[in-house]
Amino acid sequence: MDKIRSNAVELIGDLVKDGDTIAVGGFGLCGVPFMLIEALRDVGRRNLTVVSNNMGVDGKGLGILLENNQVRKVLSSYVGENKEFARQFLAGELEVEFNPQGTLAERLRAGGAGIPAFYTATGVGTLVAEGKPTAEFDGRTYVQERGIVADVALVHSYQGDEAGNLVYRRTARNFNPLCAESGQVTIAEVEQLLPRGGIDPDLVHTPGVHIDYILTTSLEKQIEQRTVRSR
Repeated sequence: MDKIRSNAVELIGDLVKDGDTIAVGGFGLCGVPFMLIEALRDVGRRNLTVVSNNMGVDGKGLGILLENNQVRKVLSSYVGENKEFARQFLAGELEVEFNPQGTLAERLRAGGAGIPAFYTATGVGTLVAEGKPTAEFDGRTYVQERGIVADVALVHSYQGDEAGNLVYRRTARNFNPLCAESGQVTIAEVEQLLPRGGIDPDLVHTPGVHIDYILTTSLEKQIEQRTVRSR
């Protein structure tokens, strides 16, 4: 199967429908698939459910989808850097499901592994557990969490080969591997595209079996909060 594509807008337009659930890799503005997010904005799909650790910042990353009113619901862990997110949430324009960070990670992993639900002690007795089944194991109460399977997953990696094998660089190896596995269809943007076999099998982070399409990106990386030393 030829996985290489050159036009992100055309690919997103073919694969994403109004109302889809989209899993997006990244942590803050690290390891974020900026090119694919911009393509999703340009295609203009609406009523999306976005699963991501956070929703970018104003004007960057997933923040541009919020500004374009394309997102109906968010499943996230941390959203404190986005004023437009806060405005939409407080105005009742955006449905939000907060998840403890480890729980969100496990929900994505479970969905990719074909596990429909699991139990965790995190969140028991809090708002996180409201309306969810609980069970007792070895004298301790656990809350049931559902695995997440996204219609489409968007990820960013440092290297990828023509077979779809991916390597992430440092902190970008955060939610990207989990999102890649959770998507029924997964699109990867890569900084360096290598020939088939160009990545040492021992160094592969996401096997190509999880990746359906690959595009090369040359977009400049963004910095969430620039901190410099005083002279």
